[in-house]
Parts: sequence; structure tokens; C-alpha cells
Amino acid sequence: MSKKVLVVDDSGTMRKIVIRALNASGFADTVEAADGAEALSVFQGSEIGLVLTDWNMPNKSGLDLTRDIRALGSKVPIFMITTEAEKGRVVEAIQAGITDYLTKPFTQEALQAKLEKYTQA
Repeated sequence: MSKKVLVVDDSGTMRKIVIRALNASGFADTVEAADGAEALSVFQGSEIGLVLTDWNMPNKSGLDLTRDIRALGSKVPIFMITTEAEKGRVVEAIQAGITDYLTKPFTQEALQAKLEKYTQA
């Protein structure tokens, strides 16, 4: 896959887990950010084809990051990977512009299924 993937999570360990899963799914071009504010800066300075973000982070949440990316007019797929699984939170994320949702912990197979659904060349 040629899409550059932005992985956003305040946990360095979780970023490594997500990147390892992406690599196993054929996504080798990744860039990391530790929070939504850093991610927005990276997003605006790079050609990003996919965003995988956590919800709860310092400085700017994944939800606020999603709103900011959508406010730029971008249609890039954004996946929320989070422990927030309550129905109301999922609806809130969808309304903000999330493309899809994956709850932690996730399996390699679950992530790959989401990737295949939205990243066909």
C-alpha cells in the first residue's frame, strides 16, 4: 500500500502495536504523533492517506482532531481506536466525521478488515 498512515496515541507502546499491525497488513509508510495537536500539525505538513487515532489524549483529543481534519475539507479515512465503546460515544464520533471505529484491545484481523474496507487502491 502506498498510503502514508498517521498513527495518533499518547501511549508510545500503543503506537508501536498499531504500527506493527499496519506493517503486517502491508502498510509500511507510517508517521506517529503523541496527541491530537501534534497530529494536526503532521497532517497539515504531509500527504496523509489514513489516520488511526486514540480518543483520550492530552492537548487535543482524537474527537477534536477529527473535527479539525474535517474542517480542513479532508475526506481522508479516520479510524478511532479506543476503549470508548459506549453507544453514545460511538455516535458522537461518527457525527464528528470518524470513518470507522475499533475498540481496544483489537486483533490484527479486525484492523486488517477495516483497512481493506476503506483503503482499496
